[in-house]
Amino acid sequence: MKTPVHLNALRAFEASARHRSFALAAQELHVTPAAVGQLVRTLEDWLGMPLFLRNHRGRARLVPTEAAEQALPDIRAGLVQMAQGLRRLQAQSARRTLTVTVSPAFAAQWLLPRLDRFQTAWPETDVRLETSLKPVDFVAQQVDIGVRYGAGVWPGLVAERLLGEEVYPVCAPALLARARPLDSPADLLEQTLIHDLSMEGHPGFPSWADWMRQAGLDHATGRRAIQINNSAAVLQAAAEGQGIALARSVMARDDLQAGRLVRLCPQIRLPSRLAYHVVYRPECAGQPMIQAFRDWLLAEAAAWQASAAPALEPPQEPTP
Repeated sequence: MKTPVHLNALRAFEASARHRSFALAAQELHVTPAAVGQLVRTLEDWLGMPLFLRNHRGRARLVPTEAAEQALPDIRAGLVQMAQGLRRLQAQSARRTLTVTVSPAFAAQWLLPRLDRFQTAWPETDVRLETSLKPVDFVAQQVDIGVRYGAGVWPGLVAERLLGEEVYPVCAPALLARARPLDSPADLLEQTLIHDLSMEGHPGFPSWADWMRQAGLDHATGRRAIQINNSAAVLQAAAEGQGIALARSVMARDDLQAGRLVRLCPQIRLPSRLAYHVVYRPECAGQPMIQAFRDWLLAEAAAWQASAAPALEPPQEPTP
């Protein structure tokens, strides 16, 4: 059995039977009585049977036939269920999934510990994190907004500076206790140095060689090395006492404040020429959820920097 094409005819029939009046049904449905009558006749034609008792002049007395009375409870239940389904769909459409791309390390060390504050402020928005070390195609992968680390220029994207940083050596308190002294840069060369390869080959990404050069130890290398291509894993290895890591301040600050890591040689300052940037497509800048997440990121970054202890606070950008 085929389903009626015009479900409005069912609504017109149910309302007419309930009110016993085309006119009252028309008021409820915001149409004319003639339109209600036509919808009912369309349903009767489709069924091949009358739905209301009529006198000899063909005028409906709007008394449902026995068959119509028996069918009305099921029809009403069906209309109620459809209305509930539509309300559920409307509720789902009111929610919004915001797709955010970030590096795995930035997600683990900075974004995830703070994300609940955005979700509290915007409870109707679901956040989907796409973590990748490589830049993604915002259009092909339907990404709304992201945070990228670099010089601030990515074709086709607006980039707003979020967080600058510096790099410095860190180690576990236990390693510091057993490996003293570690007061001078030369002392570090006797230890295992943990290298961050997450952006290996990227112009401007600071390395142990850059830090040693800043410390006046040109061409110096450590006795042993561990190489890891994930900044969060670099810090984890250092926290476990496997060696001394060259940490990025945005990644390391929480571990320093919690006492899981200790900063070494604070007299050597090496600001990075790279920074974290909020990125999004220019044509999407006016979308409310993208704008809300951008504003929230910038506010969180400002609060994070304002709360930094002076010894951990990133210095100003280096002069070229």
